Amino acid sequence: MTSQLAPMDVAGRLPKLRARLDEAACEALLVTNLVNIRYLTGFTGSAALLLVLPDELVFTSDGRYKFQSAEQLAAAGIDATIEIGGPAEQQKAIGAAATAVTRLGLEATNVSWSRQRAFDADWFPSSELVPTEGLVETLRRVKDDGEVARISEACRIADDALSATKHLLAEGVTEVEFSLALDFEIRRLGASGNSFETIVAAGPNGAKPHARPSERKIEPGELVVLDFGSTVDGYCSDMTRTLCVGEPRSDTLKRMVEVVAASQRAGVEAVRAGAECAAVDKACRDVIAEAGWADAFLHSTGHGVGLDIHEAPGVGTTSTDTLAAGYVVTVEPGVYLPEHGGVRIEDTVVVTDAGCDLLTNSTKDLVIA
Repeated sequence: MTSQLAPMDVAGRLPKLRARLDEAACEALLVTNLVNIRYLTGFTGSAALLLVLPDELVFTSDGRYKFQSAEQLAAAGIDATIEIGGPAEQQKAIGAAATAVTRLGLEATNVSWSRQRAFDADWFPSSELVPTEGLVETLRRVKDDGEVARISEACRIADDALSATKHLLAEGVTEVEFSLALDFEIRRLGASGNSFETIVAAGPNGAKPHARPSERKIEPGELVVLDFGSTVDGYCSDMTRTLCVGEPRSDTLKRMVEVVAASQRAGVEAVRAGAECAAVDKACRDVIAEAGWADAFLHSTGHGVGLDIHEAPGVGTTSTDTLAAGYVVTVEPGVYLPEHGGVRIEDTVVVTDAGCDLLTNSTKDLVIA
């Protein structure tokens, strides 16, 4: 399936990273975050290190990935020295390659205190270690056509999975039973898995934004919050819909849905290249505040989506980020009232100069007959 999607320029990412090393005051970077290693090389295994030098790339892993690493790096067009072995062999290979590096960058948010001490004393005794933040993650913010295609496919699968299973809500299933059916359909339709643990929250459970599915039976007239996503070639989707079996049992529930739907539309309309993320958050929050439920909007409006289900930029009140074309973000306002339930509506969108394109397209109609 992924062979039919637009290709990704994985090899073109390394020159962009090398161009950022000077601003981080380092000559080379040791990449330890496996998601970042995947982004830079195409490698999907569970253990690796990547040393990015000005004119060389050194990749290390253990024997489990001897053949996989060679195949995946070659497929991505990555020219690297590949060293396979145990910890001692990997340390020797990486350390020797970095001998002439005066200032070596480490990914500060991914290196523990004990590992930093080992790097300093044993791996790179001749180098000054420099903490860096966001060197690769900043590049990951702007998605190329191939990345958008994979996220879009993950969104399509999630859309189709919901369409195929939502009738079950009217058949007296429990939250757990529906989540299992939805997850199975996501896999059956071709996803490699879920992008996060599926949320099915009915009635009062919907007032908990990240409730886990329980054995509670889904009853007519109560709202059901469904938050789920799929993964295609490592790329995630994220969507929330709030549904109801029959008509909502109270005017408050109906009003909650109307307000959140209006809030979500306002947020989507505010998304465009050059827009401040805090302004998108405010567009959503103002609608909910006007309805008198400002304190019931318990989380930020959204987040970036890509190889991680939550990545930069953040779309929230305190965000200092500005959207750019090619960013993929969510818009997901909500209202949570313990005595009534919860409502959240979420789309994944790709930012354009003119606004944004919806990647999640499931209907927002409320009632399931």
